[in-house]
Amino acid sequence: MAPRTRSAPPLIVLPARMASTRLPGKPMADIAGEPMIAHVVARALDAHVGPVVVACCEEEVARAASRAGARTVMTDPDLPSGSDRVWAAVQSADPDGRHDLIINLQADLPTLDPVLLRDVLAPMADPAVDIATPVARITDPAEIADPGVVKAAVGLGPGRRVGRALYFSRLPVPWGEGPHYHHIGLYAYRRAALARFVAQPPTVLERRERLEQLRALEAGMRIDAVLVDTVPLGVDTPQDLETARRLLGAGAS
Repeated sequence: MAPRTRSAPPLIVLPARMASTRLPGKPMADIAGEPMIAHVVARALDAHVGPVVVACCEEEVARAASRAGARTVMTDPDLPSGSDRVWAAVQSADPDGRHDLIINLQADLPTLDPVLLRDVLAPMADPAVDIATPVARITDPAEIADPGVVKAAVGLGPGRRVGRALYFSRLPVPWGEGPHYHHIGLYAYRRAALARFVAQPPTVLERRERLEQLRALEAGMRIDAVLVDTVPLGVDTPQDLETARRLLGAGAS
């Protein structure tokens, strides 16, 4: 009898590029004496989930990510999205398809709690789930009406942490009494689901809401959401960068 092949752990991929519209050079922005990409790599490694790969377009980002302990893959700067960059890196770093689960971790989350990288895998225990993503309950009423805060329509009854995501919107969905959930842009994909996702063209609702995950729902893919306690700071603007520097600057020389 042939021995069973042990499945490889999830592969964590960080898409990173310097050409950010609102904050150019974002991956190399200094926070407490280290570039942002190094902070995010450190958080990913601290999760002890699986190997960490940075999908980048510039040599300076690759050098910084390598020093922080990640493997790096150079990707085409003309790829249309971070998801496409993740898939290109997966194909390069794992051509034999050993890693069935892929975590897409944005490279602008320097305050990420590493626990989220373990939490996002919980829905994948159900083989029917294609994609998993975390949500957190909104406690600030102002966020419900803020289009910058993406809401997830997911029915989580008492005592439930995982539920099927039916829609994502910048509007406050669903209507009526009950909690609203802040969607966190972190994804775990089955490898086949990621390949299928990037092969699909952008869809009507995706373009209208400017939310890439709607492409998966329009294609009939199943996304399950897991309830978590913390929302990491996404660094998109100079103001966000200053906040990250305050949060991570304690003890810096």
